[in-house]
Amino acid sequence: MPHPTGFKEFARELPPKAAPQERVAHNREFVGTYSEPQLTQQAARCMDCGIPFCHAGCPLGNIIPEFNDAVRVQDWAGAYEILSATNNFPEFTGRICPAPCESACVLSIHSNPVAIEEIEKHIIEIAFAKGYVQPTAPVLKSGKTVAVVGSGPAGLAAAAQLAKAGHLVTVFERDERPGGLLRYGIPDFKLDKWVIDRRIKLLEDDGIGFRCGVEIGRDLPAEELTRDFDAVVLAGGASVPRDMNITGRELPGIHFAMDYLTGHNRRVSALPPLGESTSEREEIWLEGQDVVVIGSGDTGSDCVGTANRQGARSVMQFALMHQPGTERPAHTPWPAEPHIFRSSTSHEEGCQRYWGVNTKAFLGDENGQLRALLVSEVTWETDLMGRRLRFEEMPDSNREIPCQRVLLALGFTGPRREGLLTQLGVGMDERGNVQADDRAYQTNRPNVFVAGDMRRGQSLVVWAIAEGREAARQVDVFLTGKTALPSKNAVGMFS
Repeated sequence: MPHPTGFKEFARELPPKAAPQERVAHNREFVGTYSEPQLTQQAARCMDCGIPFCHAGCPLGNIIPEFNDAVRVQDWAGAYEILSATNNFPEFTGRICPAPCESACVLSIHSNPVAIEEIEKHIIEIAFAKGYVQPTAPVLKSGKTVAVVGSGPAGLAAAAQLAKAGHLVTVFERDERPGGLLRYGIPDFKLDKWVIDRRIKLLEDDGIGFRCGVEIGRDLPAEELTRDFDAVVLAGGASVPRDMNITGRELPGIHFAMDYLTGHNRRVSALPPLGESTSEREEIWLEGQDVVVIGSGDTGSDCVGTANRQGARSVMQFALMHQPGTERPAHTPWPAEPHIFRSSTSHEEGCQRYWGVNTKAFLGDENGQLRALLVSEVTWETDLMGRRLRFEEMPDSNREIPCQRVLLALGFTGPRREGLLTQLGVGMDERGNVQADDRAYQTNRPNVFVAGDMRRGQSLVVWAIAEGREAARQVDVFLTGKTALPSKNAVGMFS
């Protein structure tokens, strides 16, 4: 039974963080840990809910009240067993998930929610320290072989589950180290790369093979996979960035956010820059420059934090939308995740944020170098629920914003079609993603499955893990006619 009055006795607390001026001097994680009494108190805040809506808020269907109660009584083995039953990689989600489960926490209706994400991170780190995290693949194998294309969170989750089912799994990764977005897209100050390496070692101990530096469709024909493996899982992500086709886009100094973040991550990991030509291999370094980040999401925030660590003179972030309010809006009632104003740790480190800004042109100087942006202010028309319908420019609001670098953090339009997808001839949906429903995860090629952003479009890491797990379950059914792998649908929270 959970502590019945814990939510009244203990206030929500988060672990300490290093001061902004201290943490921008390095690229390491800077969030501390709870003391043991603090951890058990935070877990004790979990209410004895009649219906735990946090389950529905979590794409993985994590069994949150139960692992909170195990933490409260310091049953670390039990807490790890409960958490790992639904989540293959709590060390990732405990660091970088936006925690939609907390938005769905019953306590958040009238107070601050339970610190579920931090508790999750503490459970897995304690489990590693105590030696609970061990390989789980069975000794007896099915004899079936599966190729997983892509080693991001969806691919790794699919591989882990398929290995657990006894299949022989090979993961193909085009970069030289596995991890995908986790390794090359998320800054080290949010996710230290030793965390990824620790998990990859466990997956290798489970018998999963990794073939890195191999791009399917270029280095290896896609048809070889369908011929040599009993099943194929596509988990290559949504890697085509959304662009801004406006005047001056050809000027130097305008970069896609993921190119910038990948280059910095590679530098931190002492990896050479990517690119076939000398110009493409030039690192994007922002020291002493005025930087504008266009886009208000997590990727834009990561650019802000990275630019500060590179010593940018100033960092501004533009959003086309108006500034959200601090209260839950009517169109996202509890337990939905609300669209409210949030500041990340990167914003704490230094950033001027502007809302309702439309970028109209990139302006160059007489030498053909980027010197400024031409922008205007906009107002939004909303419906009765507060949802945005359309925007209009405000009269006489044009102005120039001096800058030498621009980072485009506008999201992604879908997976690359050239090579892998074209060679396989898989069907595509109207949004440009690989077509497969969320029950079978099967493409128009019977032995080819798809999971993660390549199927559902740009999304969260926690959704990628959930997709990988579900796709693995369907592959297991395809290969053997049955499966013992768990489904998030089993808890009755998802259809």
